[in-house]
Amino acid sequence: MKKTISALLACCMLLGPLALPARAASAPSQQMVEQTIRMMGIITGDEKGDMNLSGLVTRAQFAKMMVAASSHKDTVGSAMGISPFRDVTYQHWAAGYVKVAVDNGWVNGYMDGTFRPDNSITTEEAAAALLRMLGYTSADLTGSYPAAQLAKYQALGLGDNVTKGQGQYLTRGDCMNIFYNLMEAKTKEGQYYGATLGYPVSEAGVLDYAQLVSDGMEGPYITETGSLNLPFSGDNITVYRNGASASLASAAAYDVYYYNENLRTVWIYHNRATGIYTAASPGTAAPTAVTVGGNQYTVSSSDAAYQLSDMGAFSIGDTVTLLLGMNGEVVGVQSAEVANGEVYGVVTGIETQTYQTSTGKSETRQMVQVACTDGITRQLDSGGVDFKEGALVYANYEDGTAVAKSLSSKRLSGKVSSDGKRIGELEVAEDVQIIDSDEDGAIKVIYPSRLASAELENTDVRFYALDSTGAISHLILNDATGDLGAYGIITSAEEIDEDYGDGNWTLSGTYEYLLNGQQGVVTGSTIYNVKNGPAVFYYDDDGQVRSMKNLPEITITSVSDLSVMAGNQKYLVADEVQVYIKDGSHYDATNLSAVSQGYTLKGYYDQSGSAGGRVRIVIATR
Repeated sequence: MKKTISALLACCMLLGPLALPARAASAPSQQMVEQTIRMMGIITGDEKGDMNLSGLVTRAQFAKMMVAASSHKDTVGSAMGISPFRDVTYQHWAAGYVKVAVDNGWVNGYMDGTFRPDNSITTEEAAAALLRMLGYTSADLTGSYPAAQLAKYQALGLGDNVTKGQGQYLTRGDCMNIFYNLMEAKTKEGQYYGATLGYPVSEAGVLDYAQLVSDGMEGPYITETGSLNLPFSGDNITVYRNGASASLASAAAYDVYYYNENLRTVWIYHNRATGIYTAASPGTAAPTAVTVGGNQYTVSSSDAAYQLSDMGAFSIGDTVTLLLGMNGEVVGVQSAEVANGEVYGVVTGIETQTYQTSTGKSETRQMVQVACTDGITRQLDSGGVDFKEGALVYANYEDGTAVAKSLSSKRLSGKVSSDGKRIGELEVAEDVQIIDSDEDGAIKVIYPSRLASAELENTDVRFYALDSTGAISHLILNDATGDLGAYGIITSAEEIDEDYGDGNWTLSGTYEYLLNGQQGVVTGSTIYNVKNGPAVFYYDDDGQVRSMKNLPEITITSVSDLSVMAGNQKYLVADEVQVYIKDGSHYDATNLSAVSQGYTLKGYYDQSGSAGGRVRIVIATR
């Protein structure tokens, strides 16, 4: 399981930015509200994306927001050249919006024939206008203006999360909430307003944020140089790379990207599959799915389908690199050498690939699975070498085939700076690729900040490479972080080792455990020699427990945000530390701040390399 952690993390990261919980009875976060209104184009901010949510909203600006929140948002151009009021001439920037709003009966002018476009809009003015958008007239209300309008405005939920009342001016932040509420409010006919515009609204009247993001997303596109072609500036935008927050500078050549212009958000995916192209479905004439490296992938772009067809550049038996989109689909294809550049990694598996060539000839090749420093597992030709799991290799490209070559160890030691940007005398490249690994082939991608302030020994580093500037570009560690294991609590350990005296004996073990709050059990003929309590678990690539080991214990005397003290000794706390309150044999998951007072705390830490020694489990008793 641990050997495939990069692939599993990649799958999670593919879904990361879109895998959002459905909004239930609780109110949406302000971030979600803002992003939703951005996506709908109702309030989009200035050219740098600044929403200026504290600024007051004028009557003209509110008219524009109403049009943007209606089915008439694409008809404003036809209203240009007309002066709807004497103070809103055809030359006024909002003339088209005001005319559309007036023509639909949403807003009115004043008795003197003016609209007063620069006046700030009041709560009651906005309430009356929005009720008209929903189809309500004065006859549907009880009472007189503005009390009747404000009462209905509140009853429909339009004023949820808005504190302004009668006579008070609305800000852009207030309007952001009001228009979000409008989408989930019911029209006079009983329909959810957002649904009448085609937005995804559930039967309970909840906007589907993930679907909104998807509907407003453009892509996929492929960057051949690392530069993205966007229709908006790079100021004040949100960027994700494989689901993690990043910058535009993180994009590499042949990455796949998407964007949402209104949301000013970019999603970059560095997901690839390198291996032998062994099959196409329904055939190589026009493939809709291909098998590369023993795995089948859906082909989603016409260009990729062409390149993998009989007429394209790649044929069955070629080593190719598939460029994968956010859902793991094939967006593009390149030769392994062009798409990957320098590849270093650790062997995690060996397998034989058999396939039929276009001439019907059967070919068999010995392949190795390599977990690479960029987090991608690639399939490389073994070149006839009998590699062992855990071996260091690099990719050598021979006649279009990516061949694994043995990589000699290259040791490094030194103090890591507090920001992770220097190891000893060497700079760390901004786009450095780092994995921690062990001799059994377990690997995990880590980031420079994870090594901050560590004192790396020679034994902590298996290999490093430098870029053209002399900075560290690739780094393979030797179980230096303790992050390769899974941490949990053994709640029951029954071990039987019985010798019958006639040359026969029985070995069996049953181990019950808690792992991140989830119960599990391991049974079999293996004895791990452990006892009840916190432990580290290591897994084989088939998901079976390879080993267990109890963790050393400390008595915690004080707690801070990032560390704990045990007497005079300081221990850093792992980001994913598990905290439990123990009552007898029962464990309840909690967090560190909840047990900082009134409890006796026992900490359990890993014993890995220089960047290890972090507290992984805390058990609190009253």
